[in-house]
Amino acid sequence: MEPRTIRFIRRGELVSLNNVPPERTLLELLREDLGATGTKEGCGEGDCGACTVVLAEPDHGRLKYRAINACIRLAHSIDGMALWTVEDLAGPDGTLHPAQEAMVQAHGSQCGFCTPGFVMSLFGVYQNHLLRGEPVTRALAQEELSGNLCRCTGYRPILDAAQAMANLPRVQQDEPTILRQLEELRARRALAAPQPSASYLSPLTLPELLRLRADHPAAQLVAGCTDVGLWVTKLQRQFEQVLDVTQVEELRRVEPYEHHIAIGAAVTLTAAFEAIAQQRPQLKTFFARFAGLPVRNAGTLGGNVANGSPIGDSMPLLIALGAHVVLLSVRGHREMPLERFYTGYRQNVLAPDEVVGWIKVPRPAGPLPQAGEGEGGGEFLRAYKISKRYDDDISAVCLAIRMRLAEGVVAEVGIGAGGVAATPVRAVQAEAALRGQPWTEQAARRAAAALGAEFKPISDMRACAGYRAEVLANLMQRCWLETQGHANINLESFRLEEVALP
Repeated sequence: MEPRTIRFIRRGELVSLNNVPPERTLLELLREDLGATGTKEGCGEGDCGACTVVLAEPDHGRLKYRAINACIRLAHSIDGMALWTVEDLAGPDGTLHPAQEAMVQAHGSQCGFCTPGFVMSLFGVYQNHLLRGEPVTRALAQEELSGNLCRCTGYRPILDAAQAMANLPRVQQDEPTILRQLEELRARRALAAPQPSASYLSPLTLPELLRLRADHPAAQLVAGCTDVGLWVTKLQRQFEQVLDVTQVEELRRVEPYEHHIAIGAAVTLTAAFEAIAQQRPQLKTFFARFAGLPVRNAGTLGGNVANGSPIGDSMPLLIALGAHVVLLSVRGHREMPLERFYTGYRQNVLAPDEVVGWIKVPRPAGPLPQAGEGEGGGEFLRAYKISKRYDDDISAVCLAIRMRLAEGVVAEVGIGAGGVAATPVRAVQAEAALRGQPWTEQAARRAAAALGAEFKPISDMRACAGYRAEVLANLMQRCWLETQGHANINLESFRLEEVALP
């Protein structure tokens, strides 16, 4: 296979690198090839944030900045983007960027190993929020730093630093120049002759993607690499050829329709969750608990669905919502309910020449109810994530419940579960126990019993089988209580108290 040149913008200049293996990570490229050792290697899993860098791409005439984990990001995937590492923030005279100076002033660093990652996440906050006139609240800072771990400071001074950036002199990036450079790079790629024998294939259009998939069925499909990256860092996997879907323009869009929204397979989890939350704002907290922000900024909804992990949080919710998946190939397309896509543990119905194209998410069935409502024809929806750590952790159990009541009777119901079977699953027995029945405490108890008996979960490092079955049943009871207006009965109702800076 022929190597492919990587080109990206850093420090206002074009960086061009040749002979980079397809499985080389961005972290390896930075530390070993470019000598940018400020970016640290911590977990190698996208969990700790020590390797955080910031990427930027054009978005409606502006730059959209994303903090991502360099340790599990394939180096070739940043071709055509702008990149910042911790070495790139200080001014030419050594003046620290506000993200750095605030950390110094707030004493936000002790051992210092995690500090570069925190600084880069703060840089993302600075660009996406502060410079656009949005104040950095304590809650926003906590969410934006959710992918960064520190074992020294206790986080308070780092959260202080996030808010203190607003008090420092503003620093602007030369966005017009960077935008022009990125447009030139993309135009150059579009005009370049196709390289079907390249070791890393990154098509720009859907027809090109489908043609390459048909011609190279053995190539490893990748999107955000938040899971495939682990195959590289933990299993030392090597790939003869990689097919990256994330630059395909048609799959990078969220398209609204009368009865559903269609989310392209290359749409990041961050953008996909924002689109769903616009229709169903009660899901915002659930989405904020999906991994950390750098993982959501890199991973895609299509990749999460195609990967099919039984502990992936998006699939139970999508199943409960009645989502469909659209599969594409040069032969045409086919569509199916999401739960029918999976055939076994990390196995699905994709043919060798097919890719996941869109996920179609139905719109709410009626006016959005307020807390405690749900009998006026609207939709009552809850998604529960049970994990050992509240933030940035993998679920032991995930349960999503969607109901529409008509005169107190369950007219429609969808229940999706994760962590209890070899695949994400629909709880058909629990749904049957509720459908057409009055929504009462007794009905909720019957559904809870059905949930506890419907699956045969395994015991592993996250939870034992008995715990998982009991939690499923208890979550249905929690759902009943919440439909009756009970509040403050789970951690998702907790709000970080604002603490004024001295």
